[in-house]
Amino acid sequence: MKRHVEFERLHNFRDLGGYRTSDGRTVPWQALYRSDSLGKLQGADWERFLGLGIRTVIDLRYPWEIEAKGRVPEPERFHYVNLSIEHRPYDQAEIDPELDPWRYLADRFAEVTEDGAEEIRQVLEQIAHAPGPVLFHCTSGKDRTGLIGALVLTLLGVDRETVLTDFALTELATERLIADWKAANPGRELRWPGYGRAPAAVMGLVLADLEAKYGSVDGYLENRVKLSDDTVGALRARLLTDGSD
Repeated sequence: MKRHVEFERLHNFRDLGGYRTSDGRTVPWQALYRSDSLGKLQGADWERFLGLGIRTVIDLRYPWEIEAKGRVPEPERFHYVNLSIEHRPYDQAEIDPELDPWRYLADRFAEVTEDGAEEIRQVLEQIAHAPGPVLFHCTSGKDRTGLIGALVLTLLGVDRETVLTDFALTELATERLIADWKAANPGRELRWPGYGRAPAAVMGLVLADLEAKYGSVDGYLENRVKLSDDTVGALRARLLTDGSD
């Protein structure tokens, strides 16, 4: 099976299957996907997307982003849910180049984990209970999508190094994400040299911050997100198999 699903206009579309957990089980392929904006789907890309059999789409963007950039075509085909986990928008292109970029991003993630706790709970409930294969996405499939991916894999028992490595796979899409930004913003300067980047160090800081505040990532999900044991059980029952990858 392939982790990266190739599209012409989508740059960061991945299958979260195949990862092993601490108890020897495996995340199944073709059950959970993560992506950049599905508003870019058209033509052959759309047909390829339909061929994946995805039934549930969780859109993590602000409603105004959806209004500007579009959502998945023909949303009535899917169980479509919009849950905006970020509450304080910021423009990554305008981040001060003199700032520590990874600490700055980790602090923005910290805002999301606190402000968006209710929406994060709902996202995880949707993944656990929604019909059919699930896809969650934001604009670039990088930060908001990366956070949900890291939380899900951690809940399933995937080791920390693998969680960070998965987050950093977005780095393979950075060049195309920058090209898209420049095409959409003619005449603007891309001030921040870290635009489109997603090094493992960023998510390492995010998870370490949660551990420092809540004792563990599971402690954060239990005590701040208020994720129920039933949801955790359903998530693991759905996304873990005893079979090999």
